Amino acid sequence: MDIVTRKQLNILIQLAEADKHFSVLERDRIYEIAAKRNYPIEGVKELIQNPEPIGSFGALSNDQKFDYLYSCIDLMLIDEKIFDSELIFCIDIAIKLGFKKDVVTFLKDEIHNHPAATLKQIVFDRYT
Repeated sequence: MDIVTRKQLNILIQLAEADKHFSVLERDRIYEIAAKRNYPIEGVKELIQNPEPIGSFGALSNDQKFDYLYSCIDLMLIDEKIFDSELIFCIDIAIKLGFKKDVVTFLKDEIHNHPAATLKQIVFDRYT
């Protein structure tokens, strides 16, 4: 199995549970990401039932780090309800990925206004 995808899905599952309400929209998005990466649905179900410790992100490329963060922000916004617990979780992930904590506010506000490639450039220029 793809460890990078597994780790990302694990993070998204924990984010979805951060507000104590794992919505259908969040679950569907997680399954959608898994399907795009050919990650087995049974593996996703296992992670939902038994999330793993998050650990470190040292071995990820810059593209992977941005993808992790982008998918977290996207998932946080999917149900159009942002809880403090979700923001705190995303900030913690951003910092662990090597970004400044302000990147979460920037992406939260701009994710739907610009293409991902543009956002990635801005993020690496301003928030690393």
